[in-house]
Amino acid sequence: METLERILAAHPFFEGLEARHVALLVSCATNMRFDAGTFLFRAGEEANQFFLLRDGRVALELTAPGREPLVLQTLGPGDILGWSWLIPPYHWMFDAVVVEPTRAFSLDGKCLRGKCEADHDLGYELLKRFAHIMEERLQATRLQLLDLYGTP
Repeated sequence: METLERILAAHPFFEGLEARHVALLVSCATNMRFDAGTFLFRAGEEANQFFLLRDGRVALELTAPGREPLVLQTLGPGDILGWSWLIPPYHWMFDAVVVEPTRAFSLDGKCLRGKCEADHDLGYELLKRFAHIMEERLQATRLQLLDLYGTP
């Protein structure tokens, strides 16, 4: 039987993380299910978790008054969702809506922030990994803006 510790350790995002750090992640993790149409979070709300998607799809959306939501990226199995738990002031920058029934591991950001403060090596490792996620989301936003405002 697969344990949560083995699943997280085998995930590419956590690849190479020391076993003691994986154990800390597991202590902050919960297995969750979400129905289509559920918002995992909305822009401006307090960010206290991130998700490792196992099944299903979740759309990252940017909303503006008087406009339809702009889907920046649709994430699926194996993707990491949410980095705002790591960067003060800990508020979501986008909306995340479940497109189809989704299973995910939710990792408690408050729990992890405490563990990162106590173990700076863990904090540095997570920050390096999340910096890559931030860069991917920035590029996705850039491409959407180019498409939206590009010349016909």
